[in-house]
Amino acid sequence: MLKSKGQTRRKASLWPALLAGLGVGVLAGVVAVVVMAPERLSSLWPGQKAGTVSEDCTAGTLTQVNFLTCWHLPVTATMAQQRWDAVTFAASLGDELVPFLRREPWPGIAPAAKTARVPVMMYHDILPEKQVFFDVTPQEFEAHLQLIQEQGLTPVSLDALVTHLRTGLPLPPKPILLTFDDGYAGHYEYVYPLLKKYNYPASFGIYTKAVGETAGRPKVTWAQLREMVQNPLITITSHSVTHPGDLRSLDDTALERELTESKEILERELGKPIYYFTYPVGYYDDRVKAATQKAGYLAALTMRNGEEFYAGQSGDLLTIERFGQSRLPNLLSTAWGGASLAAPLAGVDFRAEIGLQRTSVEGVDLVLVSGGRPITYHADSRYQVEEFLPKEPRATAVVDGGFFSLESLTSNIMIGPVYAQNTRQFIPGGNGDNPKLKGRPLVVITPKTVQFLPFDPLKHNTLAGIQAQVPGVTDLFVASAWLVKDGQPRDYASFENLFGFDAYRHRAFWGLNQSGQPMIGISTNRVDSVNLGRALAQAGFREAVMLDSGASAALAYQGKRYTEYEPRPTPHAVLLVPPATP
Repeated sequence: MLKSKGQTRRKASLWPALLAGLGVGVLAGVVAVVVMAPERLSSLWPGQKAGTVSEDCTAGTLTQVNFLTCWHLPVTATMAQQRWDAVTFAASLGDELVPFLRREPWPGIAPAAKTARVPVMMYHDILPEKQVFFDVTPQEFEAHLQLIQEQGLTPVSLDALVTHLRTGLPLPPKPILLTFDDGYAGHYEYVYPLLKKYNYPASFGIYTKAVGETAGRPKVTWAQLREMVQNPLITITSHSVTHPGDLRSLDDTALERELTESKEILERELGKPIYYFTYPVGYYDDRVKAATQKAGYLAALTMRNGEEFYAGQSGDLLTIERFGQSRLPNLLSTAWGGASLAAPLAGVDFRAEIGLQRTSVEGVDLVLVSGGRPITYHADSRYQVEEFLPKEPRATAVVDGGFFSLESLTSNIMIGPVYAQNTRQFIPGGNGDNPKLKGRPLVVITPKTVQFLPFDPLKHNTLAGIQAQVPGVTDLFVASAWLVKDGQPRDYASFENLFGFDAYRHRAFWGLNQSGQPMIGISTNRVDSVNLGRALAQAGFREAVMLDSGASAALAYQGKRYTEYEPRPTPHAVLLVPPATP
C-alpha cells in the first residue's frame, strides 16, 4: 500500500542520521556498523554537503531511490522487481553481521564489490537504419530488453551501481546497467519509450554543445531532456561541453571548462544535480581524473577498445568499466550482484552462481572463478585439470590441488594427509613429510563451511583427530602457504623457509572472497608469493592459500583450460560445483 507524501516524509525523516553514511569498524573480529550524522556525508562522498530529505522521496512517486538526495541505500531500480529503501535495508540485517561494508578510501571500490559481476552496457545511436557498425535499430534494442527480461536480469540505476561499488552492498542476483552516450535524438524517440514500457532504468551521457542540434545526427532537445529527467528511471551524466576527441590533450584551462561548464549547464537547464561524468571516447589519465574529482563528480564511466571488464574490476569509481552493446548476449548468463546480506561475518556462502573473470591487479594477471561450493578430487593417477571435469560431472571449474610426490609420473601419493569426496578414504601423511608441514594451511571442507587451520602433525594425521575439531569433514588436504589471511596479504617473514616462495612462477591458489564465496584461480604471468598475496587481497580475497604451482599451475572452466603452456598433470584438484547440486 502506498503512503501519502506526508507519511513517507515522516518515515524518511527518521533515517537521514542513520543512513547518511555507514562506517564499519572491526574490533576483536566483530564488525560494528557505525552510524554517522548527515554532516559526516563527506566521509562517504568527498566534496558533497549534507542536505535535507528531498520532496521527491515518496513511495508514491519513486520507482528508483536516489541515495544522494534521499539518504536511502538503493539496490534495485524498480518497485516491480525489488526496491530496497532504508527500512527494508535495516530489517534485512536483523542480527546478522555483514562483511560487505568495508569501505575503501574514496574513490576505491569495496572488496565485496570486486567479487560481483555487474556488466555495464554502452550504447550510442539508436536509429531505423544503421550508419556505422555500433549503431542499433529500435527493433534490435527491444530484442536486447526482451533478452534481459527472459533471462531474469534486473537493470539497475547508476546510483545503485555506485552505492554497490562504494559499500559492497549486494545488488540483485543478476544485475545489469544500461548506458547511452552522446544524447542522440533516437534516445528520446526510441529508447525512452521502451525503457518506460519495460520499467528499466538507464543513464544518458550528454555533451551540452550538441543539445538541440539538427544537422548530421540529430540530438535531443532541452525540452526532451527536461521531460526525461523527471522520470526516476533516468539518470543524466555529463559528457563534457564539446566532446573532445581526447581530454588528455587539453590544457588545464580547457579541461576544467569541459568538466565544470557541462555540469553547470546541465544542472541549470534540468534543475537536477549531476553527480557523474562519462569520459568522451573513454580517454583519461591521472590529471584528467584529478580534474574530474575537483569538478565535483562522484564517479565516472569509461570505455575500452580492447579487453573489457565488469564494473567491480574497475580501477576505482572514477574509471567504471563498460562493455560494448554487442557483447550483451554473451554476458547475461554471467551477471551476479554479490553475496546476500544474510552471509555472516567470517562465514561462507555456497549459494552464488559460478562465474569466471579475468583481471589484472598490481601487474599480476589473474584468472578467477568464484561461486558454487568446493569439493576435492583425489585421482588414481595424474591428469590435466580439464580431465577432472568429466570425472566429476557436477563440476563447472577446477584448479590443480595439493602437493604430491614426484617419485613416478603416475603416482597419486600426496604430501600430507588427504581426504576427498570421490574416494571417501582418509590417507595419512608420511611421517617423514608431516613434521615439515607443521603450521601450513590444513584445508578442511564440510557441507556448510571451509576452514583453514594451522596443520598440527600430532592432531591432524587421523580423520578422527580432525573431526574432533571440525565435525562433518568431507574433504581435506594440506596447502603450501597462506597468501591472504583475514583479508591481509602475508609478508616475507611469514613464509619462513618455504622453498621457492620468492621465485617468479605461475601460481595456483584458492580460498574465500570477502563475501564468503569459494574462489579458485591462477596467475597467468610469473609472480612471487608475496606480491601474489597483495594482488589477491586487493582482488577481494578474505582467505587464500597457495596450491601446487609452477609447472602444475592450471585452471579449467566449462571444459576450457586457461593456460598458454602444457601444465604438468596432477593427481589432486579443487573443483567448484553449482550451488543447487545436492
